Amino acid sequence: MTLLSAMISAVIATAVWYQSEKARKLHVGTLALMYWGASLMWLVDAAVEYADLRAEYFAPAAADMLNDAFLGLSVAVLGLVIWMVIVLVRDPLGTVRNLLQKHHG
Repeated sequence: MTLLSAMISAVIATAVWYQSEKARKLHVGTLALMYWGASLMWLVDAAVEYADLRAEYFAPAAADMLNDAFLGLSVAVLGLVIWMVIVLVRDPLGTVRNLLQKHHG
């Protein structure tokens, strides 16, 4: 479930980055790379776990699936939070700078 959620997030972020010039200015590519990195990590994890469990790998317990779903969702949200911090710090559109100038100027 973690691999699936990371790959879905990566595909969506990549599609948004590819289709929108504004998304490229807002560093959506960085978000996509974070999600692709997480996907690669969980792909390796799944391969190692499959090598260990074999057929049992395809019959996880319901509690394990729920935990994996929460972990996948948490990673997707954490990726968004990190990306938002990057965008706020870099301020590629000057939005934060303009707001600060209005309040202090």
